Amino acid sequence: MKKAAVYILLWGTIGIGTAFADPNKLAKDLKGTQVTGPINVIVQRKSLLAGGTLQLTGHTLKSLHLIGADLEQVDASALDALSDDPDVIYVTPDRSVGASYDHYEYAVNAPAAWARNLNGNGVTVAVIDSGIADGPDISPPVYRQSFVGLNKDPYGHGTHVAGILAGNGKSSKGAFAGMAPGVRLVDLQVLDAQGGSTDSTIVLAIEAAIALQPVYNIKVINLSLGRPIQESYKQDPLCMAVEQAWKAGITVVVAAGNMGRLGYATILSPANDPTVITVGAMRPMGTDARGDDLVASYSSKGPTAIDGIVKPDLVAPGNQVISVLSNGSTLAQEFPANVVNPSVYGGSGQPNYLTLSGTSMAAPVVSGAVALLLNQNPGLTPDTIKARLMKTAYKVFPAQSTVMDGGASYVSYYDALTIGAGYLDIAAALANSDVATSPALSPSVNYDSSQGRMYLVDASSALWGSSAMWGDSTVWGSNVVAPVSGTSAMWGSSAMWGNSAMWGSSAMWGSSAMWGSSAMWGNSAMWGSSAMWGSSAMWGSSISGIGEP
Repeated sequence: MKKAAVYILLWGTIGIGTAFADPNKLAKDLKGTQVTGPINVIVQRKSLLAGGTLQLTGHTLKSLHLIGADLEQVDASALDALSDDPDVIYVTPDRSVGASYDHYEYAVNAPAAWARNLNGNGVTVAVIDSGIADGPDISPPVYRQSFVGLNKDPYGHGTHVAGILAGNGKSSKGAFAGMAPGVRLVDLQVLDAQGGSTDSTIVLAIEAAIALQPVYNIKVINLSLGRPIQESYKQDPLCMAVEQAWKAGITVVVAAGNMGRLGYATILSPANDPTVITVGAMRPMGTDARGDDLVASYSSKGPTAIDGIVKPDLVAPGNQVISVLSNGSTLAQEFPANVVNPSVYGGSGQPNYLTLSGTSMAAPVVSGAVALLLNQNPGLTPDTIKARLMKTAYKVFPAQSTVMDGGASYVSYYDALTIGAGYLDIAAALANSDVATSPALSPSVNYDSSQGRMYLVDASSALWGSSAMWGDSTVWGSNVVAPVSGTSAMWGSSAMWGNSAMWGSSAMWGSSAMWGSSAMWGNSAMWGSSAMWGSSAMWGSSISGIGEP
């Protein structure tokens, strides 16, 4: 993914430089930059500019009204002048964003919805991705718009995502149908032929989805993409945009990321926003039953960097998922062995399906579930939908599991920072009638090294812990200790997870290396370098060609 690598390398050259008038206004990957010449930055302002030339800094490229910001091109030497502008609130680079990447319908109990003639009819989902290719397995989108000047889906990621969400399975006689074949799709193309994009492009697409909401009844946005966290979600342009969509009544579903093999605190943006539904990936083990399914070791884990938010919110099938192929696409050429032979599904001629793995594939499973809930009850709010999905998620897991891949061994623990509130269960969610009367914000987490315990801290206005109906033990599992002073819930280490080493050891949680140091929360060596984030292995839509064994 060359474009993403180039941008990350650019911002990875940050080093020492001049002092700024107000360094708190500059994102950490802009401070002391050694880059020279013009660069694109997103400038959050008290009042938006009308465009044209700026006296000190450069010129405005686009207005990002949704988040109260402008995309501006400035000379790197003028960043100090920009930070000194009293009208400027915060400045970030226009960062690169990339794609995150069959028994999955049965594992999440989708047939229970189909048996009730629920298929997403009447619901429109905006797929903000690499486009949707034409073909017999996906109904043509009711609206298309490209923000990168391309046609259809040259990368192949968006078509695969759309097929998981809304594929009709026509080419496979229904074998590879999606979660909600009755939904209408809005195709907002933001990823290029290599799967790369920028913050400003995605913000504009989210803004378009909000504007189109009353025309097409857009109720859901699927974002199977992300990039590293560089600041608090409160200042992050992507997070600011998804929050506006949520406030507009659109349920936003985001892939957690595929960085889990690097450990905890690997959630990407905008999956780190406490408002949205963040989805991790499970490995269906070749059966319709969910009891033998395991978490994918690559699925990104919480807590979120900087803010310490508990993510993901829940998990869904995302490993070795067969969905619709965009013929001739970059992914089909990169992973030719993943193109499904037509003989597998009784077809002939040109292949129609592709196998991919990742949280990119898990997110549309949840988006499809949201569409089914809205098909049953169109009046559900995003907060009620999120709360029901989390409360009713399947919560029976082993203490840990191990996978061997490429000669390496990866151990996963089944804690709330890995599997969230549990495994998506559509049948249980459809049967639930609880209503969220407060925001369903994902809580933050604190660790007490002296007690070897973690504390779940609810926002003062958040739903969790507000009543017995939504008590923390109900949402995250039966062994959570009751709320303390009405604002937090205490999780005992072995009582909750059956593995005190996981939560009690200083090697994992107690040391400053994990919780206090800049290596975890602020260091460019962790979050800014091209070595960590620039390669297609990190940003690509699948962990490996075929996923996890």
